[in-house]
Order: sequence, then C-alpha cells, then structure tokens
Amino acid sequence: YAVKRKFILPLFLVIQIIVVKTIGLFPDFVEAWYSKGFYPKLGFVSRKALGWMPFSLGDVIYFILILLLFRWIWKHRIGFFKEWKTNGLTILSWVSVFYFFFHLLWGMNYYRIPLHEKLQIEKEYSAKQLKTFAEKMLLKTNELQLKITKNDSIAVIIPYSDKEIYNLALKGYTNLPIDLNEFHYEDKSIKSSLFSYPLSYMGFGGYLNPFTNEAQVNNLKPKYTSPLTTCHEMAHQTGIGSESECNFIGFITASKNEDLYFQYSAYSFALRYALNNLEVLKEGSSKPFVEKINAGVLKNFDENELFWDQYQTPINSLFEYFYDNFLKANQQKDGMEGYSKFVGLAIGYEKL
Repeated sequence: YAVKRKFILPLFLVIQIIVVKTIGLFPDFVEAWYSKGFYPKLGFVSRKALGWMPFSLGDVIYFILILLLFRWIWKHRIGFFKEWKTNGLTILSWVSVFYFFFHLLWGMNYYRIPLHEKLQIEKEYSAKQLKTFAEKMLLKTNELQLKITKNDSIAVIIPYSDKEIYNLALKGYTNLPIDLNEFHYEDKSIKSSLFSYPLSYMGFGGYLNPFTNEAQVNNLKPKYTSPLTTCHEMAHQTGIGSESECNFIGFITASKNEDLYFQYSAYSFALRYALNNLEVLKEGSSKPFVEKINAGVLKNFDENELFWDQYQTPINSLFEYFYDNFLKANQQKDGMEGYSKFVGLAIGYEKL
C-alpha cells in the first residue's frame, strides 16, 4: 500500500497537465469561469487578508521551502542516484502539489482571452507607426523631465519612499479608461521583496507570488522605474498572465496617474522599449531619436543600465533561459521577448 501511495501524486500530476491543457483550449470558458468568476473573488480575499502585513509572507514561505529543499538534498546526498526511483517520485510529488496550487490560485489566467482580441486591436505595426509612437513618447518624456527638474540636464529623482509609491500606484487604477475597467484594483497587497538582492542577479524588477497574491517589487533598482514596475505587478494581481499585457496595463495606469513621477516612469519606460524595437527593425534607426532626448533622461537610462550591468552574471543568463521557457510553456510563445510586445498594444490602442 505504501509503495502504491508513492505513485498517487506523480500520477495526479499527469492528470492535471492533461486537464489544464485541455481547459486551456477553451479561453472563453477560462475567461468566464476562472478569470472573471472564481479568481477575482479569491484575489480580493487574499489581498485583503495579507495586504496589511508590512513584509512579504510569500517570500518567507519561499525561504522556508528553499531551506527544507536543501535539507532534503543534504539528507539524501549519499546514494541519491542509487535510490533514483524513490527520490524521483518524491520530487514529482512536490511538483504535483505546486502545479495544483499554482493553477488553482492564479496560473489559469495564462489561458484567458488575449487582451488584443477583447479590445479588437492589431498588435502588429509598421516601421512608420513605431517611429510615430517613439516620437510621441520622446516628446512626452522630455516634457515631464523638464517639468519635474526645471533643467533638461538633471536626472529625475523620485522623492517618495517605497511605501508611498505603493500607495500612490492605486490612483492610476482608479483612472482606468472604461474599456479597461475590468482591471480595476482594490485593497492593495504590494511589498518590497525580501529577495531584492537575489532578484537583481536573476534580472527581475519584481514578481507576483501566485500562492499569496502579493506583488513583490525589487526595491534595489533605480527608483524612477519603481512606479511602472509596481503598476505592472498590480496588473498581474488583477488576473493578467501575459507579460506584454501587464506592461501595457502598467503603462496605462502609471501614465493616467495624476502624479508626475508616475507619468515620467511610464513614458520613459515606453520610450526605452520603442527605441529598442526600432533597433530590432533596423540597426541604427533609433539614433535620430536618441539625439533629441534630454540629457537628464539619458542620465536616468544610464543609471538603469549600470544597475543591471553590475548584476550581469551566468546566474542571470540561467534564470532568463528558465523563465523564457516557463513563459513559452504557459501560452506565451514569445517568451521573454513578450515584454517588448506591449508596444504593439500601445500603438493599436492609440488608434481606438
């Protein structure tokens, strides 16, 4: 009986994968019953229950689980491969449990109807449209930088604490356009990650804990980027799985915020992506735009680049590879490249 019991959870994992992938073939069903039905109620309760805590419970749970994992590996280090069948079944059992709770508590949102289909906008764009968008983002970013600093050569420095940024982020979500109102947000649960240092080496500006529904922000990175990152992670909390869609909603909510620092974070973010996308289309095509960017804005861009460069190690590349494949396994065929796809959504949405 004990031997048979070892196979229950690994077998359940196989069944779960089949069920999840089958349900995923019906995005209308997922949208109606999970993303707009079960999940919003669950998300509201979890944010209400944990949002008041000054630290991330999810990070604490992860830390304990990592310790237990290392303890288990150390305990079974002798003869690990000799007992490969038993140890393999144990690992699959844990994966089965995680797979179940991940999809129950948040993960099914990966299979909902794509936002561009709901808004009936075209994600693809021409080089001309991209240049027009880049020009708009450039003018707006320069205008905001000058309005904030009163000097086009001074970098923007956000004067708020992390907690103040998290509180201010809510205001952008109250100003959502009517056609995006389904992503309204109440009762925040946003925390500075206890793992900000490791996150920097992993190349992450933040993440959503799918088990506790806490939005985690890497508070070591340049602060001028934090408003956009916060709004991005909040978008995940509203039930959006796609990274490009979270970038889009993050951009909309930060740019609609009455606070100038939030607007600057949004437009400078969009400008950076637009310039990168121009380079992808044709090397050197971003140069005419870069030459028109205020020196203060460029200082912010350099600040961001220098920050990430200091954490660039093989660990970063490993996690990028892992996360790229994780996204591709969860309905995001563009993987890490999907982050930049929000430009297409922004261009298409402007035309509505």
